[in-house]
Amino acid sequence: MAEANILVAHDQFSCSVCLELLKDPVAIPCGHSYCMGCIKNCWDQTDHTGVYSCPQCRKTFTPRPDLCRNTMLAEVVEKLKKTGLSPPPAQSYAGPGDVPCDFCTGRKFKAVKSCLTCLASYCETHVKPHSEGAAFKRHKLINAIGDLEQKLCAEHQKVLDIFCRTDQTCVCVLCTDEDHKSHDTVSAEKERTGKQKQLGETQIEIQQRIQERLKEIEELKQAVETLKRSACIEIKESEKIFTELIRSIEKIHTEVIELIGANEKAAVNQAEGRMKKLEQEIAELRRRNTELKQLSETEDHIHFLQNFQSLCAPPGAGDLPSITVNTDISFGAVRKAVSELKDHIVDFCKGELVKITTTVNEVAVYSLQAPEPRNRAEFLKYSCQLTLDPNTAYRELCLSEGNRKVTWRRENQRYPDDHPERFDRSPQVLCREGLSGTRCYWEIEWSGEWASIGVTYKGISRKGWDHSCRLGCNDKSWSLYCSDSSYTAWHNNNQTAITAPHSPRIGVYLDFNAGTLSFYGVSDTMTLLHRFQTTFTEPLYPGFGVHCYDSSVTICQLN
Repeated sequence: MAEANILVAHDQFSCSVCLELLKDPVAIPCGHSYCMGCIKNCWDQTDHTGVYSCPQCRKTFTPRPDLCRNTMLAEVVEKLKKTGLSPPPAQSYAGPGDVPCDFCTGRKFKAVKSCLTCLASYCETHVKPHSEGAAFKRHKLINAIGDLEQKLCAEHQKVLDIFCRTDQTCVCVLCTDEDHKSHDTVSAEKERTGKQKQLGETQIEIQQRIQERLKEIEELKQAVETLKRSACIEIKESEKIFTELIRSIEKIHTEVIELIGANEKAAVNQAEGRMKKLEQEIAELRRRNTELKQLSETEDHIHFLQNFQSLCAPPGAGDLPSITVNTDISFGAVRKAVSELKDHIVDFCKGELVKITTTVNEVAVYSLQAPEPRNRAEFLKYSCQLTLDPNTAYRELCLSEGNRKVTWRRENQRYPDDHPERFDRSPQVLCREGLSGTRCYWEIEWSGEWASIGVTYKGISRKGWDHSCRLGCNDKSWSLYCSDSSYTAWHNNNQTAITAPHSPRIGVYLDFNAGTLSFYGVSDTMTLLHRFQTTFTEPLYPGFGVHCYDSSVTICQLN
């Protein structure tokens, strides 16, 4: 209860200028009280031409009233201070982004209303005269706004309360009698009503777009989670497969080592057996040689003759097989075979890695890609603005309609001196815009015997008439050639014939990240003519070729 009394007291004993408790309170003739310093500053700030008014009730006084300190009111305020009267809460002061009260002195309070008649903003205290005083009944109050000077006509210093539909600008009432006399003008309120409806429709569309994007985010989150789970499973399965592959290679390694060891052991055993038998034979021959020496040295003729026959018999050749000794023992052939196996496996793995990389990239990209557009309305969401680049145009090509149409004339056009990016012999022209990292859609209309529609890297050759210059005839460009009777898709000088109904309007859809370039015949439905699937590595520049006189290609303006 005491707190309520304090709040009432604060309201009754506060200065309506500074909104603080009265300091040296004075009462002016209308009965309202102010701090002596506040009312003096208020009356001293501007030239009143001898007329002074009350900041609250606007009652005027002539001459300027004398100010005397109200002793009784001062004593009451002092007593209120001793009771613990607190100042207004800090949040009522104007902070960053708030509109300050124009009538507060010192630290300003936050304005709650702005008057379009007074062109001033007021806090809760200073706005009271507008709701209490009869003189302010016709003043138009709105929620506090800044920059009120912008609501005034710079020429007439009148409120901008009329809208000129002809010039699409706000004007004052005097402007309608001068510069905007014959224009279509309405009140700002009426124009606001119409635009408010349009704004509401835009808001609905934005909200729908927000919901669509939120849905896409949710779908992407689910796709990411699915991709993470799938990747985790694939990593584990791949580790198992590669572990088995490594074990297989290690098994082959072990078998080859064991095979070489076994052959080495067999050869060594055979050689050692042979050497043992040779050593035995040598020992036997040495023994016989000793006996023959002894026989030759004996003086007993009878002993010599009796043993000669047995000792002089020639030694037998023995049963040992004939062996050719290889003085350069080596397993070079085995090493060569193992090296060839290594090279074969490395080359095979490189080729397979390319395939695996492509597969993984496609899986990752398509897992996170938004769905392909299904109808023209969805394609139009990705429409982009394109303009033809005069610096690339063949000299006999005429650009018109704001550089959106190209026609092959029979005479040179007035282009600047020869430009390095100009096609000097190919009747082609490129767009200024390079497209990359996003989805883009554009439509063209073509007429004449035949024309080419495509995209290219900037590095396509510009000089000559060979394949390096022509759209679709090299590895830097992709193109659709159109004639009255057929279509042909071209890339790197490889062509694909297409059978489809004739369409004078062609839609081109580029999904750079997915590596797809699609051409559609546009009518009541979208007829897919051809789709290129590749990996784009540089920005792509839309380009066009007109291949007979008076043929033309026009970039359509899409809403």
